Amino acid sequence: MSLLCETPHPSRRAVLMTGGALFAWAYLPRFARAADNRDPRLIVIVLRGALDGLSAVGPIGDPDYAGLHGDIALSLAGPHAALPLDGFFAVNPAMPVFARLFKDKQAAVVHAAATGYRERSHFDGQDVLESGFAGPGHVATGWLNRALESLPAGDRVATLGGLAVGPSTPLVIRGAAPVLGWAPQSLPPPAGDLAERVLDLYQHRDPVLAVALQKGLDADRMALDDQIGGNTTKPKSGAMKPKGGLGSAAGMRQAAQGAAKLIAADDGPRVAALAFDGWDTHANEGGATGRLATLLGGLDGAFEEFEKGLGERWKDTAIVAITEFGRTAQINGSVGTDHGTGTVVLLAGGAIKGGRIIADWPGLKPAQLYEQRDLAPTSDVRAVLKGLLADQFGLSAAVLADKVFPESAAAKPMRDLIA
Repeated sequence: MSLLCETPHPSRRAVLMTGGALFAWAYLPRFARAADNRDPRLIVIVLRGALDGLSAVGPIGDPDYAGLHGDIALSLAGPHAALPLDGFFAVNPAMPVFARLFKDKQAAVVHAAATGYRERSHFDGQDVLESGFAGPGHVATGWLNRALESLPAGDRVATLGGLAVGPSTPLVIRGAAPVLGWAPQSLPPPAGDLAERVLDLYQHRDPVLAVALQKGLDADRMALDDQIGGNTTKPKSGAMKPKGGLGSAAGMRQAAQGAAKLIAADDGPRVAALAFDGWDTHANEGGATGRLATLLGGLDGAFEEFEKGLGERWKDTAIVAITEFGRTAQINGSVGTDHGTGTVVLLAGGAIKGGRIIADWPGLKPAQLYEQRDLAPTSDVRAVLKGLLADQFGLSAAVLADKVFPESAAAKPMRDLIA
């Protein structure tokens, strides 16, 4: 699928003409740019499956790190040397774009971070991460959508709504605020009823746009049929699943490329959510090379596509990559890691006050580990997210603690994340 456009800030029509399926976008007005020429955007990437933060950004300066993390520990020596960020931490060599952005002060890391959840269930951990509530069981709305709802009436960011990328809307952006859904052609097309309703809307309001939408839907269905006809994998459930989805390196890059075109548009959404699957690395995880490195390379590619695709809007953009929890500090018998606690939050974008590792490092000695097995969390993920929402969109600490992240007053917004 190609999403190249002739203009640096494509309209909805120009984006649709280039392919992809659009399945839920309100008929939105255009807005003039802010008086100070700042037009902030926030992109949330959810890494589902729990990220090994110690192999993503390794504490190579910790004397206990190499022995504890074993064969998958990063090192500054050898043919696959990690990329140093400072004198203590280094990023996985699969992430050269992130390392460059860090050097250019457009990327940062919050290490030893976690939500308030302390069990090890993916389902509940993702619920807490995306719903923004203190505990599991709240699956109706997500914190990013509630943030949009909490903006003043008529606010441009709220009126333009959010963007959800994938075959379904991530929980983090579900709710009453308007959300545009976009699926790359490597993913299944949107549900028939919803797609037909949106198509009918545009047939009445913009016949040319309706033709483009129909072509996109048809192309998605044809691509899916081709995949089911041969280029497929068969998961344990028995259901056929197309290759190249959002759990693959190519899928991550493609999703970011398409999302960037929509977010860069003058009348496009200013807030977006993407969910990348496949980070559950119980066996054969790999460190500087292997499965995890391939996934991290896909995430790095997504950062690069956003940087290129957003153009001049990159300077006003903050990207945050989050996961439900970390993984064990010690490798298991399958040369992988099990469900853990502390991990990393990765920040990138022209708006980020970068070149920093934000960490109250807890240490990796047995007595310093959480329950003698995990990196102990010293930062709250909610504090990071609150800080981004406060600095990008002006939401108050009270609103963030009450409406966006209920029962979270103790997690104060982390300041100075935005340049």
